[in-house]
Amino acid sequence: MAKSPPLEASVSGVVSTPEQPKLREGSDPAPHPYDFHVSGPRNLSAPNWRDLIRSSWKDPNYKRMVVACFIQAVYLLELDRQEKRDETTGLAPKWWKPFKYKLIRTLTDERDNSIYGAVFEWDRSAAMSDFILVRPSGAPRAVLALRGTLLNRPTIWRDLEDDLRFLAWESLKGSVRFTGTLNAINDMVSTFGSANVCLGGHSLGAGFALQVGKALAKKGIFVECHLFNPPSVSLARSLISFGEKAGSLWEKVRARLPTRGTGTVSPVLGGVERSLSMPEVKKWTPFLYVNNSDYICCYYNDPAGTAVATDVGTGKGGVIAGGNTGDVVAKLFVMSKGPQKFLEAHGLEQWWSDDAELQVALNHSKLINRQLRSLYTSSTQPSTQTMKP
Repeated sequence: MAKSPPLEASVSGVVSTPEQPKLREGSDPAPHPYDFHVSGPRNLSAPNWRDLIRSSWKDPNYKRMVVACFIQAVYLLELDRQEKRDETTGLAPKWWKPFKYKLIRTLTDERDNSIYGAVFEWDRSAAMSDFILVRPSGAPRAVLALRGTLLNRPTIWRDLEDDLRFLAWESLKGSVRFTGTLNAINDMVSTFGSANVCLGGHSLGAGFALQVGKALAKKGIFVECHLFNPPSVSLARSLISFGEKAGSLWEKVRARLPTRGTGTVSPVLGGVERSLSMPEVKKWTPFLYVNNSDYICCYYNDPAGTAVATDVGTGKGGVIAGGNTGDVVAKLFVMSKGPQKFLEAHGLEQWWSDDAELQVALNHSKLINRQLRSLYTSSTQPSTQTMKP
């Protein structure tokens, strides 16, 4: 795996700006640690004319690595903004241009003007210049990527506010970022169609992506969703379980946090919320990527029964919903050989590494059952599906 400064830490994924290496007088400028050619994937090929015959996007490992690079680009878009780098000097463009995509929109938090998400669209002109006449099979028309928490002064307080909101309420629906993300994905689905849209997020961004994906699925709209190190609701419960004194302190903190709320959510393409039948639920299977050494997301791999791991290359398996339905409702990929220290285990870089070894976990995950329970339950009628707690 390429070596670079750790990118994430703390409650929901953190990036701190590294110091630039000092130069000797008269020497050439040293590359930035976050330059694509320094810390990016080593053996990840850009699209070429051969993709007209055999698309790299059909390889799940390739898609995972590219989506991770797009999320890294969002982190760097915000760092570029803070450090006043423009389009020509910025670090971020180098993380999407090699894959023949272009930036068409940034999602900005109205509270501090920070960039927390971005929409990338297939760049037909750039592709044509390399004799790629059509979009490769499996490549989405557009990708919405969401970053996690940045430990930089201009945005840290708003990021941590959403982190604490999730810990307190196990929901992000009261955040302006939830509303902004949902509005953006609505526009993308209207423009490109749900089958041509991909949603990805890391850490806190993965929490937003999961909840927005669920909101769409409740309306019968299914988009491909990739979640890297998603924060687990079990973390909040584990904090309370430390004892009566800790629980009392947590309740005091919780009382000072923003109320749960639902925010101002736009209608989802005119859809009507309804309970979904099991065949419908199977159409939406989010991809979750976790590292067991990351205590923020490892609870997703905490099974109610015995976990079984299979080779990721088979593309088979997934997390089975509660009950005896046997229906796969999520793909859970576990890092079987990778970073073990927390900072690196929660980092994004591991997911674009070309030597990453992943397994697909097959288990009855209590946490995923809880996360996806609302897809089985109507808001107006009792559910006919029996779910295990």
